[in-house]
Amino acid sequence: MAGKSWFGKLIGGVLVMSLLGAGSVQAAERRDLIIDTDPGADDVVALLLALASPEELNVLAITTVAGNVRLDKTSRNARLAREWAGREEVPVYAGAPRPLVRPPIYAENVHGQEGLPGVPVHEPAKGLAEGNAVDYLIRTLSKAEPHSITIAMLGPQTNLALALTQAPEITRGIKEVVVMGGAHFNGGNITPVAEFNLFADPHAAQVVLASGVKLTYIPLDVTYKILTSEQRIARLAALGNQAGKLVKDILDEYVKLDMEHYGLPGGPVHDASVMAWLLKPELFSGRSINLAIDSREGLGFGQTVADWYGTLKQPENVFWVENGDAQGFFDLLTERLARLK
Repeated sequence: MAGKSWFGKLIGGVLVMSLLGAGSVQAAERRDLIIDTDPGADDVVALLLALASPEELNVLAITTVAGNVRLDKTSRNARLAREWAGREEVPVYAGAPRPLVRPPIYAENVHGQEGLPGVPVHEPAKGLAEGNAVDYLIRTLSKAEPHSITIAMLGPQTNLALALTQAPEITRGIKEVVVMGGAHFNGGNITPVAEFNLFADPHAAQVVLASGVKLTYIPLDVTYKILTSEQRIARLAALGNQAGKLVKDILDEYVKLDMEHYGLPGGPVHDASVMAWLLKPELFSGRSINLAIDSREGLGFGQTVADWYGTLKQPENVFWVENGDAQGFFDLLTERLARLK
């Protein structure tokens, strides 16, 4: 297949390189940030958290990808989050409608048919920006100062993989890529070993890994330690504003499946942990490891093979976040949502 030939040439096996100082983020630093996302309930919470934090996060754009639901719905939901945050000046670019190689899959069983459980949806007043997400990434990263732009990846990594394939030199403009995805100690959430975002497009994740950009992974290992509770959701509702009610209503519905399936006392808010990492890295801990991604058909498809103990003695190529302060996360989320209308 033609798709396999260019892909094989591009990755040629997993490129590894040492990421010296990965994860050593200064909390007070203001980042230029592009958010690549597939909203999705937890994506919308992440977007609200980021858009409520302009002192630390200068959100240049939101780029959307198919994942939790189809691209038209993820693009609408990203614009809804922007509208709810009162940040209509932030452009939203629609990106890839399907993965690089594999057939598309969606997570409507978790996020509902519209991708936003628990709340009504409507067509936002402001439309998409002209052009597509991949062209935007290439154009913006090509013109950027060296190592100046962080990319938060909350869904499948298809858009960035396409951009890197077309213009590999754009790595020069990337400061760091922070991925919500993967699993090791926790196990997967769509197969016993695979997390949804990696399972949805493991080939794209391999392209990003092979590019040599500085990578931080926020996997299920940490997100399943940061769980909702009745008290934490009640604090959001008690804010008395639209943002607090929206997030309360979304989470009330969204966490039910995980609580039932895993027998948990609460549910994770996966993607919002990426924004918490960028805002308050001191809430988290992890270490630099060697990571490989399995894209072979079979039970391991989409698995992140995280060499936590250095068994293979391969160079470190990602910073893998393994633990987090759950109460600190919800304190931060509540404090920032209080700033919105």
